[in-house]
Amino acid sequence: MNNESRRDFIKKAAIAAAGVTIVPRHVLGGPGFRAPSDMLQVASIGVGGMGGSDVNKIFQSNKANIAYLCDVDKARAKGSVEKFPNAKFYTDFREMLDKEAQHIDAVSISTPDHNHAIQALAAMELGKHVYVQKPLAHDVWEARALTHAAKRYKVVTQMGNQGASGDGVRQMREWIDAGLIGDLVEVYAWTDRPVWPQGIAWPAQKAAIPSTLDWDKWLGTAPYTEYFDKLVPFNWRGWWPYGTGALGDMGCHNLEAPFSIYGLQYVKDVQASVGSVYVDEFKRGYFPESCPPSSSVTMTFPKTAKTKGDVKVHWMDGGIQPPRPDELGANEKFGDGGNGILIIGSKGKVLADTYAANPRLLPTTKQYKKVAEKYKRVPGGANGHWAQWVEGCLAGYGNMEMSSPFEIAGPLTEALLMANLAIRGADLKIDNKYPGRSLKLLWDNDNMRVTNFEEANQFVKRTYRPGWEVNYTF
Repeated sequence: MNNESRRDFIKKAAIAAAGVTIVPRHVLGGPGFRAPSDMLQVASIGVGGMGGSDVNKIFQSNKANIAYLCDVDKARAKGSVEKFPNAKFYTDFREMLDKEAQHIDAVSISTPDHNHAIQALAAMELGKHVYVQKPLAHDVWEARALTHAAKRYKVVTQMGNQGASGDGVRQMREWIDAGLIGDLVEVYAWTDRPVWPQGIAWPAQKAAIPSTLDWDKWLGTAPYTEYFDKLVPFNWRGWWPYGTGALGDMGCHNLEAPFSIYGLQYVKDVQASVGSVYVDEFKRGYFPESCPPSSSVTMTFPKTAKTKGDVKVHWMDGGIQPPRPDELGANEKFGDGGNGILIIGSKGKVLADTYAANPRLLPTTKQYKKVAEKYKRVPGGANGHWAQWVEGCLAGYGNMEMSSPFEIAGPLTEALLMANLAIRGADLKIDNKYPGRSLKLLWDNDNMRVTNFEEANQFVKRTYRPGWEVNYTF
């Protein structure tokens, strides 16, 4: 081989070698193949019920590997364990994070409300992206801590209020931006929940702990109590040590749209009234551990760049609904029948269902000007909420817009928990009286304190069970 042929051969061989090395691994693996290095490695805490749904939705993004599963109830976790046989299973999230942190990119948390903060903070402190079911936290202080931590640790966050990714809220924002309803006057949101027992006495009779449930770990941050029947897996929502009632359950869904559209932040004052349960003639029952059967709350938010003044937001649950708008036809459904959102402006009104779905301008018989699509839709709408988080985690902090990042979800949750604080204050019995029932609670946002009813401040940050403290320094 002469020198010219040799040089030509070497050149062609180098080009061929270079061509081989730059072929993407997904091409080598065939259609739909993603290299393990391209997948988000996810650990899921709480994988039964809603947690199982969250795990599946994250997996269906086709860009996430469910690497670890954690649940304190092996029976509830069974379906997820069988679906993801290669995922290592733990019953203690602390052990999982301690042993597997270097192999985890992101953590989804779908546990009862009282354990959200301790689990989310543990993950974020390790630099892990987090998806946390609604409500973000159990107490006002916890919501503030998680909001602060997300920015400190520069992690991608998303709360599990999927309506924030729906087309409905974007359509509503476009109408409002176009001035179709004028200046904001007030907001109403409501739900027919609770659909679990509330306004009841703490059970006197304890029950046998299911053999598949680690009761101590389920309690987590909550005070130790004996197990009682039908608390797990659903009815914990109606007990203050663990849940946040109907407001915590549905408020993050039904108030997200007005909250994000108008840029609302922290409440300045709140007042509440609650339903009563009488156990005998003129004898009102007192059930301090149980959320009330119904409540009505009015929150005042300070003026924002999108409002002309302070904003009144009204919340109702337990089947209570606001006055029906005159513009709504007699046979037209108010919201979706059980839940709804009503935004009242100076020139018109917008009505929507749960999750801000099916928005419509009132009256529906009127012809309105066509408004161009202004805000990018999330692929899959509300069902794309989980995949959006996965994409955001892969893109990295600050590189992709999320529908419900903690910078939005944190203040939203905090406002709802402040409303719960008023509900608990209204139901607080002191010297055989209910002094909180006649008050409007004034809120010092910077110091996270009620300034005119000291007894209510016990609910801003609860006392944690020894060994399960939630510690965070702002």
